[in-house]
Amino acid sequence: MKKYISEFIGTFALIFCGTGAMTINEVTNGSIGHVGIAITWGLIVMAMIYAFGEISGAHFNPAVTISFAYAKKFPWTEVPKYIAFQILGAVFASLVLWFLFPESEFYGATVPSTDAMRAFVLELLLTFFLMVTIINVSTGSKEVGIMAGIAIGGVVLLEAMFAGPITKASMNPVRSIAPALVSGHFEHLWLYILAPIIGALLAVVTCKLVKDDNCCEGEC
Repeated sequence: MKKYISEFIGTFALIFCGTGAMTINEVTNGSIGHVGIAITWGLIVMAMIYAFGEISGAHFNPAVTISFAYAKKFPWTEVPKYIAFQILGAVFASLVLWFLFPESEFYGATVPSTDAMRAFVLELLLTFFLMVTIINVSTGSKEVGIMAGIAIGGVVLLEAMFAGPITKASMNPVRSIAPALVSGHFEHLWLYILAPIIGALLAVVTCKLVKDDNCCEGEC
């Protein structure tokens, strides 16, 4: 049960701080700024990996969980449970933000500023780069080691920095689902569910192509 609670708390923290920065930026007319939002996302990801990496693997993302299972680094039987607690943590975070900032319209919702196809491709590539990093710094399904949090948090910060203005750089289905449920902004939500999963799975495929044959047969 500890690993499920870890996924709940970690995902809650991720969505509360990340979309919270976006929400506060919205209601204060830009006091945090785009760079501040990107830094917030990177730092909270880094912190939660160090906090829960040894317990649950610090997935906090259904695309990551599914991809670890596809890579044979995580049991498929655990996937629905992990995703359930990730969704619960994300939705709870968005509900808290809704309570704290009732004047917000978006609560960090991922509404693209480009057309759906371009947003889909961009989100797919962003998640691909993220998962390439994750799968190469992880041990089994555990994101551990002194560099794991820095590397993964750094990639999130980097991608939020340059792609945030276009797609909000979701890279995570529950990160998009939770604010959509609270704000009512469901525009192109389907792409924020499908693109990250496909992008993460493609990253596993490249792992198999460039590393040893047993690269995706770590401990579950």
